[in-house]
Amino acid sequence: MSAEPVVVGTARSRTVRHHRPPRWRRVAAAMVVLGWGGNQFLPLMPLYRDVIGYTQVDVDLFLAFYVLGLVPGFVLSGSLSDRFGRKPIILAALVIAAAGSALIASGGAVMIVMCLGRMLSGLGVAAAMVAGSSWLKQLAVAEGCGAPGARRASLALSIGFGGGAGIAGVLAQFVALPTVVPYAVHVVACLVAFAAVVGVDNTERVGVSRGLGLREMCIPQHAHATFWTRVAPTAPWIFGAAALSFAFGPSLVKDQVGSSQVIFATLVTLLTLGSGTATQLASAPIDRVLRGRSGPVGAICVALGACILALASVTGQPLIVVLAAPVFGCGYGLCMVAGLALTQSLARPEELAGLTATFYALSYLGFFLPLAFAALAPIATGSTMLLLTAAVIVVCAAVAGRPGRP
Repeated sequence: MSAEPVVVGTARSRTVRHHRPPRWRRVAAAMVVLGWGGNQFLPLMPLYRDVIGYTQVDVDLFLAFYVLGLVPGFVLSGSLSDRFGRKPIILAALVIAAAGSALIASGGAVMIVMCLGRMLSGLGVAAAMVAGSSWLKQLAVAEGCGAPGARRASLALSIGFGGGAGIAGVLAQFVALPTVVPYAVHVVACLVAFAAVVGVDNTERVGVSRGLGLREMCIPQHAHATFWTRVAPTAPWIFGAAALSFAFGPSLVKDQVGSSQVIFATLVTLLTLGSGTATQLASAPIDRVLRGRSGPVGAICVALGACILALASVTGQPLIVVLAAPVFGCGYGLCMVAGLALTQSLARPEELAGLTATFYALSYLGFFLPLAFAALAPIATGSTMLLLTAAVIVVCAAVAGRPGRP
């Protein structure tokens, strides 16, 4: 393997693509595996709470540590991938994600091990979202199929998030060692993905940053107005939708579903991410119908989902949680594609990874909602917190959708 990144998009590389499958597909597969590692924990949350004995706050804390792993991943993967190319970052991410799954599998009853494992999972997902999205887009452009690059990247991640949760949930429900086997399968998947991308050309360096840190994620001056008025108001509700739907929603009806909690959580997760993936696939015609307002409309969908969950909180009916899932999924899908496409359109080549990292960092703020709800449970009902959240989301949608915004 050459130490220097190989410039993609040369005449030779364009010729080669006719004789082998597009290289961006291998990168997409690696992104799927990394996304898998981030979400495989979610349908297993009832096991950790009811079988191993963690409290609801403990389980939600594992979600928070996942986000805490994402933050340094976002900070570092953008600048490091600009400096060394995208390939080394994705290879390292696959190793880190495998280590995270191995830790969780071996130390499920030890809180500090779980927290560390979840942080490593977050690091792997962050690299997929920043370096992986940038690598996939650049390879797709070099191979003459780069127009829907943002959609390809968001779809790869969504397939990983949904597929990983589905595989883990089914394995946990129907095989022995439910807190071990799902993670062992993911370790194997990481090794296969590593072998798949190790032969893919690196992308050229677009610039060598002078340092590593939060300043690498600064929003360029030319993008300030559009980013803060059209992207930032809806970004937190991308994974806010996911967290409310399949991290918080099933906990509202845990007594009603009894021993089927794992498979119920898996169903809700798959409905959410499946509808989100379908929405992303149809995002282009949907956005034409909505006249470029996909982001604000997606946020409204998330607000509607929160209102439906508020009804589930009052009635305790599992069916209502199931009905809320595709509503959240539509909101997740619309906000994801609209936000990522607009973010990448604002970025110059040397700014692509950093601005993408900033967008994703904002999007993951929503994953703190279940922890906040658990902490506030002694002083506020679930329905009250959900309705207040819905009101905040509507305000954000109104800000992002105001006529005359840049």
